[in-house]
Amino acid sequence: MSAQDIRRCAVVTGASSGLGEEFARQLAPACRTLVLIARRGERLEKLARILRAEHAGLEVGVLSADLTDPSAREAVIAKIAAAKLQPDLLVNNAGMGDYGEFSEAEWPKLESMLKLNIEALTHLAHALVPLMKAGGGGSIINVSSLASLLPIPDFAVYAATKAYVTSFSEALRIEVAPHGISVTALCPGPVHTEFGEVAMKEGSGNKFPGREFFYVEAEQVVREALLGASANRARVFPGWQVAAAAVVISALPIVLIRLAMGTRPRR
Repeated sequence: MSAQDIRRCAVVTGASSGLGEEFARQLAPACRTLVLIARRGERLEKLARILRAEHAGLEVGVLSADLTDPSAREAVIAKIAAAKLQPDLLVNNAGMGDYGEFSEAEWPKLESMLKLNIEALTHLAHALVPLMKAGGGGSIINVSSLASLLPIPDFAVYAATKAYVTSFSEALRIEVAPHGISVTALCPGPVHTEFGEVAMKEGSGNKFPGREFFYVEAEQVVREALLGASANRARVFPGWQVAAAAVVISALPIVLIRLAMGTRPRR
C-alpha cells in the first residue's frame, strides 16, 4: 500500500487467527489505529502487543466479543463511538462454516453461522457506513467466498450465506459510491487456516473435498484484497486458479452447475 493509502482507522473482525490476523499484520504499517475484534481476547492481546512493538506509533485497540450476540455487537459499536474513532476501513472477516449433510447438522451451529456470516457483517456495516460518510469516505472489505457462486451440497448453508455477502456487497457499493466509500467482496477459494478445522465434523477427515491445487496462502489472499480495495474493485478472487474457476463458473448455465454439483465427490 502506498502513502496515499494510509488508513486513519481500520476495524478488523475475526482478527485472532487466519485471514483476520493476516489482515491486521498487513494493515499495521499502513494504519494509524487498528481495532481488532474477536471472541478470543488473549489471542488478540498477544497480537496487539506484537504489532505495537513492531510499528512505532501504531495504536491498537482490542475488543473481545462474540459477534453472534446482538448485545455484544451493540457494545462494540458503542465503544468505537465512545472512543471517537472514525473508521475508514472495515474488514468484515469474522465467519464460520459447517460441512456435512444439512439434515445431520446441529441447529445451534447452523444458527450461529447465520448470525455471524450474515447478521454480524450487516450490522457492523450498517453502524460504520455513517461514520465513513461523516469522515469523507472509506472502504469496506466483506469476506465472502468462491462458494458464493455455487449451490454446494454438504455446504448448503455456508454457500448460501456467502451468496448473501457477495450480493449485499454489490448493492451496497452502488449506494455508498457517491459518498466516496468503496465496497469489495473478497471471494477466496480454500485457504490454510483454522476455518476448516471448525467447519469439518468429527470423523469426516481434515480436508474439504477438492484439490490442494486450489489452495492459496493467507498472505496472498490478504495482499490481493487490500490492493483490490485500493483499486475500488467490486470482487477479488485471489490466486489465478481461483480467478479462472470464477470465470468458468460465472459462464455456466444453472442446469450444468446442478449437474456438476450432483456428481461431485461428497466424501
